[in-house]
Amino acid sequence: MSYDSVREIDPAAADALEGERDRQENTLAMIASENHVSEAVLEAQRSELTNKYAEGYPGERYYAGCEHADEIEELAIERARQLWGADHVNVQPHSGTQANMGVYLAMLEPGDRILSLELEHGGHLSHGHPANFTGQTYEVEQYEVDPETGYLDYEGLREQAEAFDPDIIVSGYSAYPREVEFDRIQAAADAVDAYHLADIAHITGLVAAGVHQSPVGVADFVTGSTHKTIRAGRGGIIMCDEEYVDDVDASVFPGAQGGPLMHNVAGKAVGFAEALEPEFEAYARRVIDNATALGDRLQEHGFSLVSGGTDNHLVLVDLRESHPDTPGGVAEEALEEVGIVLNKNTVPGETRSPFNPSGIRAGTPALTTRGFDEDACRRVADVIARVVDSPDDDEIAREAAAEVEALCADYPLYDGDAAITDVE
Repeated sequence: MSYDSVREIDPAAADALEGERDRQENTLAMIASENHVSEAVLEAQRSELTNKYAEGYPGERYYAGCEHADEIEELAIERARQLWGADHVNVQPHSGTQANMGVYLAMLEPGDRILSLELEHGGHLSHGHPANFTGQTYEVEQYEVDPETGYLDYEGLREQAEAFDPDIIVSGYSAYPREVEFDRIQAAADAVDAYHLADIAHITGLVAAGVHQSPVGVADFVTGSTHKTIRAGRGGIIMCDEEYVDDVDASVFPGAQGGPLMHNVAGKAVGFAEALEPEFEAYARRVIDNATALGDRLQEHGFSLVSGGTDNHLVLVDLRESHPDTPGGVAEEALEEVGIVLNKNTVPGETRSPFNPSGIRAGTPALTTRGFDEDACRRVADVIARVVDSPDDDEIAREAAAEVEALCADYPLYDGDAAITDVE
């Protein structure tokens, strides 16, 4: 991709854009919520639709000139319905958080009760954290994972729901490495006559590919991000049954947003088309296999994984036992120095500040997009272990950086015509 036109007008911006392109090409993206889109999605997202206001919905816009915006949005909707089997899909939310906001606005009144997973146990800000609008607007109580196993305690959740009597129970998580049994959470919601919102932001692609059980048809509402494991244009979606369509659509527009970001909707449409191809299921399975290989090798190096492993795209490492003097922030910084980009993360029973917590979270969606297999992910785990074992050792850092450079060369990202590798 060339930024020549930008450079003519704004060299500083061009430098930053080119720098970001080079950073992605020459580092390993292991933040679990990140991925690399194809050249086709990039083209759609930088299209002329960025110029178009399209307030409203297809066939019911508030502005003229929306015929092609309608075509794109209808493509995105129909492909999403095919991918997830939903009755209705709203593809306009700007993000996963905006999608959650759409459901809350549609179904709750200020002061209503939300039951959701505690942030340090793998939840998300938009599920009720006091720093977020949800925690400031609604009464929130939070459940936890079992401190011994790291797994969700479904029976405990149900008992907590019966005591708290929430209006909505939120499932779906940002740092939970195990498969979610949505039907058991739905049973807890049914027991207290609560709605169930399943936020599959992280596992949207895994659910679409059928390698993780789906909450569609189980939960009342399903929200998700469209730029993580699904690898489409950046944004969010809401899925629901026909009975909630009017309320949900009105809560997105005009309730929470103005005009949709139609260039992002175009990116969603193109990414969804890619995910409908048979190769996508193989990709999703490889994401999980790679995460398993990464986690197993880290355990061989003496690292402790929350819940003892993973069923999905991420591993959550608790450093307190293996590296008691190395908090997650130190590990994150040392790994970034050698070209491995992941994030510090809280762990269940956190004893440190969330700004420098006791864990690190690593994901495999972006590595898998580059073509990494299980052996390559084991090589990455070896590098992670060496660096975290000796975060201040310059010689180890130089060797690790050379290994990362070699991996990036072996698995190029955008090389001319987008070297995003198809999984066979």
